[in-house]
Amino acid sequence: MSCALLPFCHFQDLDAARDFLCPHLRQAGAAACKESVDKSQNWEDDGWGAWDEAEIQEPEEESTCKTQTSYWLQDCVLSLSPANDLMVIAHEQRAVFLVPKWKYSDKGKEEMQYAVGWSGSLNVEEGECVSSALCIPLASQKRSSTGRPDWTCIVVGFTSGYVRFYTENGVLLLAQLLNEDPVLQLKCRTYEVPRHPGVTEQNEELSILYPAAVVTIDGFSLFQSLRACRNQVARATASGNENIQPPPLTYKKWGLQDVDTIVDHASVGIMTLSPFDQMKTASNIGGYNAAIKNSPPTMSQYVTVGSNPFTGFFYALEGSTQPLLSHVALAVASKLTSAFFNAASGWLGWKSKHEEEAVQKQKPKVEPATPLAVRFGLPDSRRHGESICLSPCNTLAAVTDDFGRVLLLDVTRGLAVRMWKGYRDAQIGWIQTVEDLHEREAEKMDFSPFGSTRGPSRVAQFLVIYAPRRGILEVWSTQQGPRVGAFNVGKHCRLLYPGYKIMGLNNMTSQGWQSQTYQICLVDPVSGSIKTVHVPFHLALSDKKSERAKDMHLVKKLSALLKAKTSNQDLVEAEAKELILDIKYPATKKQALESILTSERLTLSALSNITQTLVDTLKTQELECVDEGLLQFCANKLKLLHLYESVSKLNSLNVQPSTPLSHNDLANLLRLDEKEFARLHMLLENYKQENTQATVRFAEDKDGVLPVKLFLEYLEYEKDTIVVKNLDEGEYVALGGFFFWKCLCGESSTEEMCHTLESAGFSPQLLLTLLLNVWLSKEKDILDEPQSICCLHTMLSLLSKMRVAIDESWDSQSVSPWWQQMRTACIQSENNGAALLSAHVGHSVTAQITDTVAEKKFSRTFVGADTDSWEALSLDTEYWKLLLKQLEDCLILQTLLHSKVRTRTTRVSSLQAEPLCRLSVKKLLEGGKGGIADSVAKWIFKQDFSPMILKLAQGKKEAESTAAPVEIDGNVPLEKPGAEPGMETVLELLQLAYQQFPCSLQLDILHTHCCWEYVVQWNKDPEEARFLIRSIDHLRCIVNAHVQHGIALMMWNTFLVKRLSAATYLMDKVGKVPKDRLCRRDVGMGDTAMTSFLGSCTDHLQILMEAEVNSDEMQAPVLDTEDAWVSAEGPVSIVELALEQKHIHYPLVEHQSVLCTILYGIMRFSLKSMKPLSLFDSKGKNAFFKDLTSIQLLPSGDMDPNILSIRQQFLMKVVSAVVQAQRSAQKARSVSGEAPPLPSEKDKDWPALAIDLAQHLQVNEDVIRRHYVCELYNYGMDHLGEEAILQVHDKEVLASQLLVLTGQRLAYALLHTQTKEGMELLARLPPTLCTWLKAMDPHDLQNLEVPIAATAKLVNKVIEHLPENHGQYSLALNLIEAVEAISS
Repeated sequence: MSCALLPFCHFQDLDAARDFLCPHLRQAGAAACKESVDKSQNWEDDGWGAWDEAEIQEPEEESTCKTQTSYWLQDCVLSLSPANDLMVIAHEQRAVFLVPKWKYSDKGKEEMQYAVGWSGSLNVEEGECVSSALCIPLASQKRSSTGRPDWTCIVVGFTSGYVRFYTENGVLLLAQLLNEDPVLQLKCRTYEVPRHPGVTEQNEELSILYPAAVVTIDGFSLFQSLRACRNQVARATASGNENIQPPPLTYKKWGLQDVDTIVDHASVGIMTLSPFDQMKTASNIGGYNAAIKNSPPTMSQYVTVGSNPFTGFFYALEGSTQPLLSHVALAVASKLTSAFFNAASGWLGWKSKHEEEAVQKQKPKVEPATPLAVRFGLPDSRRHGESICLSPCNTLAAVTDDFGRVLLLDVTRGLAVRMWKGYRDAQIGWIQTVEDLHEREAEKMDFSPFGSTRGPSRVAQFLVIYAPRRGILEVWSTQQGPRVGAFNVGKHCRLLYPGYKIMGLNNMTSQGWQSQTYQICLVDPVSGSIKTVHVPFHLALSDKKSERAKDMHLVKKLSALLKAKTSNQDLVEAEAKELILDIKYPATKKQALESILTSERLTLSALSNITQTLVDTLKTQELECVDEGLLQFCANKLKLLHLYESVSKLNSLNVQPSTPLSHNDLANLLRLDEKEFARLHMLLENYKQENTQATVRFAEDKDGVLPVKLFLEYLEYEKDTIVVKNLDEGEYVALGGFFFWKCLCGESSTEEMCHTLESAGFSPQLLLTLLLNVWLSKEKDILDEPQSICCLHTMLSLLSKMRVAIDESWDSQSVSPWWQQMRTACIQSENNGAALLSAHVGHSVTAQITDTVAEKKFSRTFVGADTDSWEALSLDTEYWKLLLKQLEDCLILQTLLHSKVRTRTTRVSSLQAEPLCRLSVKKLLEGGKGGIADSVAKWIFKQDFSPMILKLAQGKKEAESTAAPVEIDGNVPLEKPGAEPGMETVLELLQLAYQQFPCSLQLDILHTHCCWEYVVQWNKDPEEARFLIRSIDHLRCIVNAHVQHGIALMMWNTFLVKRLSAATYLMDKVGKVPKDRLCRRDVGMGDTAMTSFLGSCTDHLQILMEAEVNSDEMQAPVLDTEDAWVSAEGPVSIVELALEQKHIHYPLVEHQSVLCTILYGIMRFSLKSMKPLSLFDSKGKNAFFKDLTSIQLLPSGDMDPNILSIRQQFLMKVVSAVVQAQRSAQKARSVSGEAPPLPSEKDKDWPALAIDLAQHLQVNEDVIRRHYVCELYNYGMDHLGEEAILQVHDKEVLASQLLVLTGQRLAYALLHTQTKEGMELLARLPPTLCTWLKAMDPHDLQNLEVPIAATAKLVNKVIEHLPENHGQYSLALNLIEAVEAISS
């Protein structure tokens, strides 16, 4: 082990904290990025690089724009709680409090990240800035505490002299003005259990350094006050009470004299002088005749760094006349103003605004400091100290200066004992490491057979120095030790060393306390990580005394030897032997042996020789000196090496393959008759054809070969028994293949292999697991080599005959755990072909063993009886038969699901491109009663087959002759089965699945699952409107009305009603066809998809109403399950849920269907100025989108005439749009010359729909029919108009309407063309007719190019339907003459 730099936390977003604390860096960072592109990469040479040319450079860091603003952390005040539960970063007036949270990193690994918990400004006085900060965790007072602090207090010092205390949420607890000078440094000391009885117990305290004074606050008083303040804040927040009088803090204030400048300090604590030191000090102060007290005085020691002296030592006598300033405050409390008391005690949180203003105007009175002269120092007029860091044991201190030196001070003697050069702007800290007693090296003379060690744990101290100029972090052993670690960390980091732990403990409460604090950490703003340094204890020991250090050196040398490239294996083996024998510690020796065994460069013989040599050496030593664990470890590894060698030899022997077995021999081996074996062979052949998947194989990947390194990693010994470690599936297959693959291929002796493995300590159960893993994973090779079945039969028979394989108490009426283990493996396997073969072999071996047992049992009774003609029955045999049926079903289903027709040229959705998961018996059993149909429905969705494919396969099952197209309804025709390549095979496989699952794959059940699968996939991607259309197709194909009704209602409630509601309110809001953007925002699909969606909803509700009516005429289906799958347990099937649905309220569904049709019409024909909900009254509006099974108050009686007028206008708009669409389609066909397309499901009979809507909307149906006829003639489609006239009831009104249309046609022909013949004809017409024609406006006609013959027919129709007594009958007669004249 060596030093390690371990990351333990990361920043979630450090840039956000930087932008808040240093807003000026936002623009600076952008400008720097821009400049870095134009300038060369050697930007350091101008300024920063002039520090030291020999320093380590890291261009990778410096080249990024991020690092150009990374120096900001050096200018901030930074503090991290020792408990790692809070971090404070402050700059000028602003501060950010960061709290750790467990998050997932970019790599998906859970890690702790610091996130911003609070941010804001801390300044109260104008112009004051943060100069120092501390995060002090406070111990919990609960007895069951686990070592975590109760809460953390943030102490902040300001340039105004104030010291303020905050909670983690930024709530101010306490503020106190102790001196009017700026706060230079805050330091804390917490309780530590004395290591030795003679060491003085140190009290907890908080020390605050000013330029000429130091203030110390007693830790116990501070702890109690902070707890009280926090409780009072909570009460005041809850009750609103603000008038709370706090107790004063206990503190001492010393004025440091005879020093020019002070920049940092260290409070060493209470010290007691020895009698000699006492007399020496008294003589130095009082001279030769100085009086000596009987008892040595107790003093508090303070060490400062600055200038003149460079380091100063101060001693304050305990028990002297120095008063506690809190006592002074109490004595004069009556003479001071409340403003002074409140400000001195810092209770700003409870003051009113007027009180705060008074406090800010009048600063509180500051008590004078008690003078304390420097006792002595290190006088160096040119050297200026920068920082001081006290060691954890309070005996040493590290000091940095402006000369780039780091000095090590002995604070007890006041001497500098060591100096390091070349560390400008260094940051320092300490690490204290405690020795682990179990790792202490034991001398032979003190060896204890019980393994106990004598004496307390030793403690070592290491100095950590971070040199930012060089970007290096170093660890040094003190006092005169070498450098034990160095890390390149970058030039922008901050080294944090708190020097304290948790406040609030004492000698009683700290006994059961498991402290969870860190000692030192490095903050790296570039990588956004926080790292800690780990230093093992043995690095503090000198090389002469440390056997462990020598052992670690040998281990490193061994690692280098194993990595070296050399071809002389003998030399490597000899050197490795020598090195491992030289190692003394058993643990290190074990580590070295493990590295040897995991090496890929050593041969098997070398590994065996080294391990054997080590075992022999250990056995020759004295029994007391031998580590039993190491000896056992070596012996076990040696056994594994010998086993590996034996198995490798068996695999290398080429056994002559036996004569290939015929099909009859295989059938007899599996105990199958000729017909059963032929069926098995056919199923496996189909399975092979549909499951051919291209796999990548590399030349070096050889079956049955396993490196010795992996072999030793996979196996271990436990009490003379070999166990396999927790491996993944691939590793299990590799290990099993090493043992059994050659045997299964017939290339190795099965009997010898089983004997070798059994004698090595393998249990039969473990060998069976490995064998089945190999067999089931090598399915492709096994199906290509049927002879492996015989090898598996032999292997399984031999394993079954091993000891403890089959319990001796097993009889035919109980289930053997041995065979149950094999059946479980087959049930869980997704390789159904291999699983089916292994189940046949298992069944055969079971029957063979059962017959043998029965034969022995009955031979005693029936001596000489013929037992060849019967087969003994057992419970295991019945379980095998059940499993064989399940595996056969699963194989057929898997073959179907992997069958494909051809590569489709049409667009395939990403949802259809996802591969289907492989099946296993376990998955089908856990899928419930609907699992089988659900898996087939997923396959149909992936292939996007038409619903009629299912019917066609059913027809092939019932009757083999289906040459003509089969139609379920008149809407969707079906192609011939040979229309697509491969469809015939799919139909045969589907027919086979129908035969295998007569109950689970009934047509209604299959259509139900397909319907649900399509609508589920449509809901994932509503843009795929064809999915919903196909779902409606499957819904229409369901024959049983109960199932059809239930699944339709479930679709409506689960998927349709919410989107339909959103579409309705959107269309009603905009009053026209909404734009694509609005549709996507509110409904979740585009405008085109929404049009199709509304049409599908109309069809869906129509099917639901028909199913409700038909359900009264038929019974609900009885759901059955195949015998082999009765034990299936899982979610309730969709069909069962559908049958549990309540009946709908028919008028409510009809009401909802009317709305759907209206919405579809608006979207289909892009009608404008149409609000769909305006067609209904308040009752009708309230009934929409309610539960279709509930009874709602629907409109009844006469409707408001205004609403009826709006409805009639809407229907007439729809009819006009329909006729316009028909005319456009007719024009397009005449231009392209194509035949009219076949009607699809999407095209509806809109004229009939309009008439139906008129009936539901209480609009006169004849008005709509007449308008339809007029529109047909208006667009020149007279042939359709003649058919539509037959449906009109009031033909007299229609005739008068058509008369106007006839006049418009003639007016265009005579007046607007203005030909000579037309003018002459016009002159011959009666004056009344000319006047009437001139009043006509032909611009209202949509089609002006109508033949005159068609107009003549129209006039005849008008005369036919006008009565002779009608006012316009004579006008119609004149029109006949005019038309005849024009046509002649």
